[in-house]
Amino acid sequence: MWKGQLLPAGGMWDGVLIAIVLLVVFCCAWDARKPKKFPPGPAWLPFIGSGLVVLKLVRSLKYFHLMWQALARQYGPVVGVRFGQDLIVVVSGREAIRAMYAKEQFDGRPDGYFFRMRSFGQRLGVALTDGTHWEVQRKFTVRTMKQLGMGRNEFVRVIEREVEELIANYRIRVAAGETFPMSGSLDVSLLNVLWVLMAGQRFDLENERLRWLAETIHQTFHVIDVSGGTLNRFPWLRFVCPESSGYGPMLRLLKPLWGFLEETIESIRKNPHCPDRRDSLISCFLVEMSRAEHHGSFTDSQLVSLCLDLFQASIETISSVLGFAFQYMLHHPDVMSRVQQELDGVIGPDRLPTANDRARLPYTEAVILEVERIATIVPGSLVHRAMDNVELCGFTIPKDAIVLPMLYSLQMDQDYWIDPDVFRPERFLSVEGDRVVQHDLFIPFGAGRRRCLGEALAKPAVFLFFSAILHCFTIEPADKELPSLSAVDGITLSPQPFSLRFAERTRTV
Repeated sequence: MWKGQLLPAGGMWDGVLIAIVLLVVFCCAWDARKPKKFPPGPAWLPFIGSGLVVLKLVRSLKYFHLMWQALARQYGPVVGVRFGQDLIVVVSGREAIRAMYAKEQFDGRPDGYFFRMRSFGQRLGVALTDGTHWEVQRKFTVRTMKQLGMGRNEFVRVIEREVEELIANYRIRVAAGETFPMSGSLDVSLLNVLWVLMAGQRFDLENERLRWLAETIHQTFHVIDVSGGTLNRFPWLRFVCPESSGYGPMLRLLKPLWGFLEETIESIRKNPHCPDRRDSLISCFLVEMSRAEHHGSFTDSQLVSLCLDLFQASIETISSVLGFAFQYMLHHPDVMSRVQQELDGVIGPDRLPTANDRARLPYTEAVILEVERIATIVPGSLVHRAMDNVELCGFTIPKDAIVLPMLYSLQMDQDYWIDPDVFRPERFLSVEGDRVVQHDLFIPFGAGRRRCLGEALAKPAVFLFFSAILHCFTIEPADKELPSLSAVDGITLSPQPFSLRFAERTRTV
């Protein structure tokens, strides 16, 4: 009797299998749901979201910013994407980006494996943190840099001295018939500008270790994209495919940078006058560390991470802008000639340009601005994070969503610029050509509270290095062929490697 009431073994397992299938189907359907009022975008697959669509577009268009731009053209100024478990919102166009920057809820920075990897598994530094820790560290950094002269004449003199050293070095090498790899030949000078501020030191221009470190910095920007890449979505991939996930290459690049910074910090700490020194950002930080009330925020790991933030962001962007500037001069020799004529008329043959000359060199300044616009070194700005559920252009952006303001969409807006793909410095000049004009769609350093900290360093540095080199030398490609204007993709866009040949100019009044 009881035997006849028992289910056959096969029937029992069939029931279990059906239950499992139904559970999997339910989980997949649940996982593929989009949050209410989430921005439009490509369809989501369970667990991987829009990842396949994103990767396919990147392979087709070659650049991440062009992929985001293609999605914006299809879905509108606010696009919602899911990559792995991360929600990504891409914001394009004047109105949407302006609305995003106006809301403090978007002042956050994303969390995740990649963003913690570069700061010892913690949220440290100032570039990729938020909240109380960020407020304390940003306030300290801004205050200290101002005390050390950032934005004032004494710090501009530091840049001018580095320019003088570089020009003297170039003249010796030009006389010897050398050619100049554009990035490498500027790197130590650019590092010196920042390093005087950070450590109160400078290095000889032939310092091979500094050249190698600068190249290491450049490479860190081209291993993973601005949103953290696949490694941030699937950190377990570092165990399965450490190289292709970006984990192995990034770790190899970070270790020597950490080592160099730790070595420098230790040498300053061991200085017998360290407790009273306030002649560099590092020494000021060490003074703050000695105060009991700051132990929670002012740590050795935070100092290394803060230095790394400033080290990376400043050098990479300034170097890339200058590299693109000289590339565009090669492609537009008429523009280079007009810059040199302006420099000759204002500066004369007996000295180098100074920061005080900048207002009297509107065409030179317009050329730099046009390079920054058309090259768009940071096309997606630095990533933001929604710190709470927040409304944007009629959509609801969920808390912790990654938000990418596409500065590229502003600086290449066809309706505003008319011919954005054309290199035309005159768009930044008044009709009379005697003064520089500003455009509200031109914000290469971002906007709002997360505006780039290095702006006060970058602007005079780019102007002084660019104007001095063109004032002293005529440039041409080392191999007689024009270098490609297509960029190397990554967190930032940088010029493809190229070399220059310099010829000393005979300058006229």
